[in-house]
Amino acid sequence: MKTLIQALRTKELRNKILFVLLMILIYRIGSYIPTPGVDYKAVHECVTTMSGSSQENFVGLVNLFSGGSLLQLSIFALGVTPYITASIVIQLLRVVIPRFEQLHREGQSGEAKLTEYTRYLTIGLAVLQSSTIIVTARTGALFNYMCSDVIPDTSFANMLIMVMVMTGATGFIMWMAELVTDKGIGNGMSVLIFISICSGFLNNLWNIHTEENGWVKFGVVVGVFIVILIFVDYVELCQRRIPVQYTRRMIGRKMYGGSSTYLPLKINMSGVIPPIFASSILSVPTLISQFGNSDQSWVQWINTNLGSSTTVWYIVLYSLMIVFFTFFYTSVTFNPEEVADDMKEYGGFIPGVRAGRATAEYLNYVMNRLNTVGAIYILFVALIPTVLIKALNLNTSLPFGGTTILIIAGVGLDTLRQAKAQTEQFQYEHFLVAQDPEKIEDSTDDETDESVDSQTEASADDQATEEAETATADTDSTDKASADAE
Repeated sequence: MKTLIQALRTKELRNKILFVLLMILIYRIGSYIPTPGVDYKAVHECVTTMSGSSQENFVGLVNLFSGGSLLQLSIFALGVTPYITASIVIQLLRVVIPRFEQLHREGQSGEAKLTEYTRYLTIGLAVLQSSTIIVTARTGALFNYMCSDVIPDTSFANMLIMVMVMTGATGFIMWMAELVTDKGIGNGMSVLIFISICSGFLNNLWNIHTEENGWVKFGVVVGVFIVILIFVDYVELCQRRIPVQYTRRMIGRKMYGGSSTYLPLKINMSGVIPPIFASSILSVPTLISQFGNSDQSWVQWINTNLGSSTTVWYIVLYSLMIVFFTFFYTSVTFNPEEVADDMKEYGGFIPGVRAGRATAEYLNYVMNRLNTVGAIYILFVALIPTVLIKALNLNTSLPFGGTTILIIAGVGLDTLRQAKAQTEQFQYEHFLVAQDPEKIEDSTDDETDESVDSQTEASADDQATEEAETATADTDSTDKASADAE
């Protein structure tokens, strides 16, 4: 709160905050504009019918990231999902394609090229995902076959227009997010995801009190949410600091190095990627089963064991995938050999560890231990909704899940950190306090007089010193002449 008050007192930061709020307002307005060719009344009835379904599958996650726009089939139905998917794919391709790894090593110019590739891939994924959403909405699979006829006109021209509108809206969202990053506070994509998640949070939370013993369940859910949010904030701020010492180096006529610093390693290096990947993969069998006959044994087995997030099979597979993706994604984003080579190039070393391969092995050992703790931490947070649903016997879905809590805590901390850093830039007295011009002139005149006096005294001292040296030299020459005459 103190950081926010200080930011609002500064004109530059106040303009940035207002700009971010304007982008958020445009984003939320677009979430309620229906796509041309959609029967909005039928869609509204479908959303009302599915209001109590779980949001832990792939469709639920996409709908969560879009702020409910997906099931409403608005122009912003895709939200930021194509950009997130494209960013993850580009990061994973660095391991497979050497060109991408070379661009990553080139610094800012290489990252700009990778960002350009991410934008192109985002548009391609937007075309693919919008086509899939429209087809599944037409057949009723998007709403679990609870309703249909949401798209009255199924002609090719109408479908093409809908795909173009959704794809163009995705590009517009990507542009807005980049504007928020450049001219606002925080990461644009993260801020939009944060707003999308929080848009329906209070409404879903309030619906809990309508059940039997609803107020007791409501109090328990709110208390657990606050405790878990505090715990997640604490863990996300935890670091394993590895000391690094840099040796002195002579470059030209200047001496560099000789400083001590540390390498910060977070406990949760993979962020929210493991639960998102696990939920997405576990939703694939359910989507495939929708194309089969409901009387077949394999379709019944999938619907029984993987159709709900509270079954034993789902929990076991979900846990195993979270552990796997925690180690896998961290190994992709953090390369110990690359870090060790960079430290060796700049003359850095870890005290007690040799530079080069020994440093890479030590970092790999530390990361394996951190990933173990991080996987347990993500499992604990991700399984909280399942435990609460079973313990409280809730009929409605929880307003938050493990992925939701991780995103809210991570984005909130990152945005606050950036706001505090920008606020501290304007905390100097000569930026915030206006001084009296007469005092400034008086102090300037005093400083000028003092400098003139000091220069006069210095010149007088120099003149006296020169006269003394001249007299000493004359005396020495006189004594020498007398000695020669004798």
